[in-house]
Amino acid sequence: MTSNTNSQNLQAFRWVLIAAGVAITFATLWAIRSILLLTLASVVLVVLVTMPVRFLARYNVRRGPAIALSLTVMTGVVLLLGRVMLPELIEQFNTLTTEILPEGVVQLIQSINEAELLAPAPFPYHIFDHAASYNPSRWVMLIAQPLAYPDSFLYESLRPIIESVRVDADLVNEVARQIATAIGQIGVSVLPFVGDVASTVLSVLIVIFLSLYFLIDPGGYAEGMIRLFPMWYRERARAIMSQMYDSVRGWLEGTFISMIFVGVASWLGLSLLQLEQAAALGVLAGLLSFVPNFGQLVAVIAAIVVGVVQAPSSVGWIIVVIYGTSFVQSQVFTPLLFGQSIRIPPVLVLLGQIVCGSLFGFLGILLAVPITAIFQILVREVYVRDVLGDRSEARDSSRKQRHDPSTAADDGSELVADTA
Repeated sequence: MTSNTNSQNLQAFRWVLIAAGVAITFATLWAIRSILLLTLASVVLVVLVTMPVRFLARYNVRRGPAIALSLTVMTGVVLLLGRVMLPELIEQFNTLTTEILPEGVVQLIQSINEAELLAPAPFPYHIFDHAASYNPSRWVMLIAQPLAYPDSFLYESLRPIIESVRVDADLVNEVARQIATAIGQIGVSVLPFVGDVASTVLSVLIVIFLSLYFLIDPGGYAEGMIRLFPMWYRERARAIMSQMYDSVRGWLEGTFISMIFVGVASWLGLSLLQLEQAAALGVLAGLLSFVPNFGQLVAVIAAIVVGVVQAPSSVGWIIVVIYGTSFVQSQVFTPLLFGQSIRIPPVLVLLGQIVCGSLFGFLGILLAVPITAIFQILVREVYVRDVLGDRSEARDSSRKQRHDPSTAADDGSELVADTA
């Protein structure tokens, strides 16, 4: 009886120690979350630099010269593009921020107050006029007509709603006055502002130096992480880290190609709509596409404000261009480019952005996709497969690799060899 009681007490004490260890671990991780996020940003930067290094390694170029050549070429490309395109972009962004956007906000408010925003929408009148000459079924035309002719049904139906939406000009002026007053008193809070700037500069320097250290000896740091695990789990930990590496690399490759596509397509589309700042808006749309969901919303708002000033009759088409480009990028380019490297449901990406933004701020929103991908891999590999013992997905994956030999070699196992 006494031995059973002692055994139960020992078991309870063991669980208390485990719970305390887990709580201390989570508290420590929470305390150093900013450092962990900067470390992840450094790893992402290292993966970005090592992509051309991997390409040069195929031609038997040693790692040191390959890193130097990659950094030199990337810096040269950035400087060349800056030399050619930066003056024009700076001029367009200057005009955009100092003249077009303020005027566009005023005209947008006026259009909302006067219920004129719906009138220039791109409804295909000519298509239905042409179809009417062939005497189609009456019920089809009766259904389609309200959607094609805003001034006949849709416009009249929505006019009371639009007219009820009023933006009080006095309220806008009061807000502007308060903002101006706050800016005038900026000297009172100059120290916090300087502190924020210094913190940002320090964070950038930390990311740069961490990236340089990781580039010099990535294999040593990877093996150091693996040695923290028990001997029997080290190979498994190495395989999981390889999957994380492949996910981050695939995300970077697909994201940068998608950014180029969104920027060029938006620039061409807005140029056809005769917007003078099409290049600046295209660059803005391309950069903002780095942030899923929220980036395209900011891009379309900026484009609408510019369109209200320069092309009021094309506001609807501006929305079509921005969202159409984002739709093609998300539904066509992303699946083709990411393939099997990142399989994250869209709702999980959105939740990841909300959670990471709440916990880590703006940098968390930028890195929400790789953080979500890493978390998904840890849950699937460590909890589902190792803790719960569910290997069904692993067996399905091995079957696919046997049927497709080209995917069997690309399993992420080259991480340690690549970083050695």
